Amino acid sequence: MNWKNYLPVAQWLPLYNVTQFKGDLSAGLTVGVMLIPQGMAYAMLAGLPPIFGLYTSIVPLLIYAVLGTSRQLAVGPVAMISLLVAAGVGSIAKTDVDLFIALSVTLALMVGIIQFVMGTFRLGFLVNFLSHPVISGFTSAAALIIGFSQLKHLLGIDIDRSNYIHEILASAFTKSADINIYTLGIGLTAIALLILIKRIKLPIPGPLFAVIFGITVVALGGLSEQGVKIVGMIPKGLPSFQMPNWDFALMMELLPIAFTIAFISFMESIAVAKAIQAKHKNYKIVPNQELLALGLANIGGSFFQAFPSTGGFSRTAVNDQAGAKTGMASIISALLIALTLLFLTPLFYHLPKAILASIIMVAVFGLINVKEAVHLWHTDRSDFFMLLVTFIGTLSLGIEEGILIGVVLSLAYIIYQTTKPHAAVLGKIPGKPHYKNIDRFPELEQRSDLLIFRIDARLYFANVSFFKETIEQLMEEKGEDLKAFILDADSINGIDSSALHAIEDLIDECHQNDITFYLVGAKGPVRDFFHKSKLVQKIGEEHCFIRIQHAVDCYDQKGNNRYQNYALQNNND
Repeated sequence: MNWKNYLPVAQWLPLYNVTQFKGDLSAGLTVGVMLIPQGMAYAMLAGLPPIFGLYTSIVPLLIYAVLGTSRQLAVGPVAMISLLVAAGVGSIAKTDVDLFIALSVTLALMVGIIQFVMGTFRLGFLVNFLSHPVISGFTSAAALIIGFSQLKHLLGIDIDRSNYIHEILASAFTKSADINIYTLGIGLTAIALLILIKRIKLPIPGPLFAVIFGITVVALGGLSEQGVKIVGMIPKGLPSFQMPNWDFALMMELLPIAFTIAFISFMESIAVAKAIQAKHKNYKIVPNQELLALGLANIGGSFFQAFPSTGGFSRTAVNDQAGAKTGMASIISALLIALTLLFLTPLFYHLPKAILASIIMVAVFGLINVKEAVHLWHTDRSDFFMLLVTFIGTLSLGIEEGILIGVVLSLAYIIYQTTKPHAAVLGKIPGKPHYKNIDRFPELEQRSDLLIFRIDARLYFANVSFFKETIEQLMEEKGEDLKAFILDADSINGIDSSALHAIEDLIDECHQNDITFYLVGAKGPVRDFFHKSKLVQKIGEEHCFIRIQHAVDCYDQKGNNRYQNYALQNNND
């Protein structure tokens, strides 16, 4: 066991050089500058004071830089996880600010423990049960909820906290007369600036430009006196070491949202890490080590007043584009945040909350993937409806319920696919000894006395009924003319005892109806199982072949020894 696999920093640090440092310095400063306004914005989205976004941008970054396998992943607060924190903690703490903060920090600890345990027991594969259409539907719906949740800051009015868009819009409509025109103007201008900077690709972070604009306008225009809500005094100093809240009853209430965040944050992180790693061939992403790294980042952060964090899409892309070569870039970003907390917090006193809201809205509305829905409509209707149901479920029932619907849908779809796998009746290509699916190639030769059947799946208890019923129906359609049944096992990768009994019953039924049973193309593991179970003796070795044409020839020329000898070739396959 190589200890460096559990401490990735030991893989790149000994080879570190000046060229890498130049790229890391540029990327670290760029992402750090970008993370300052984003961190505060996402803390506000989570229902926390902005300072906690900066707290979450220090310790988790440092821990991941040492333990993470991605060298470009930018860890910290992200919009999706912030909204989940707001939804999960808000239902418990309600209006108690101190309890809300305490539970958000405890939630980071719980998320970290769950991820660490998953990594320890190598359970990273579990996230594969969430299909891409489900994730897309959930993300798009959550993006709408996140965006509309910022209306109160964009309009400058008080709107009750809710995870339902219709409630947010209804509340905003009833209080539309109280809209602060200065706040709305600042927010809309910031949105326009962010979109413009992104489109023309200016070499400055859009969020930083928007922050400078907002602070300048409010400070020079005295707009805080006109009702524009500002961040106000941000406490100086680094986060202090504090024990999270260990109230068992409250932790049990937080458990469902903790599992949700643990899964979603890992999926978000691993997806962007793999996408970026594809551009770099000097390292590999190890999913289970990523779970350990993210878990310890959240655990460590929880002792320094951080709420749950993960790798972010936009910041990681910027980190890579800015030249990040190693985890040193994240260390530099964390140090910049620390310097900001020590010396620069007074500069953000006049920062309007509408600016933070605009940063969130522009970021999350980019997650709405209409193209994916259109693509699935044209290519795979079942996936489209999975996306649609998850999308509607998340919007109408809520964030936690939406992801639960997604998990259930994914599992149900997997079960459905395995219980009803693809199967085909085969026909002969005219003039050639090859056989294809008659549903795809209607010009194929078919014989009334032959039924050639292929199933493209592992045969086991879950799909045995489908296997038997399909063959029985096909035999019934053939009627009394049927004299030979050929099972093409070339696509069967495995078999269990339930399937073995089903094949035995099928052989018995064939014998009772004077139908000859042939087995073709069985792979080594399947063939071994047939031999151990004595099924080959029941079929008859003279009826086991490598190719379909051999079985057909044997049937056509019964009694000719040279066709029976094909069976001997199977022993050498």
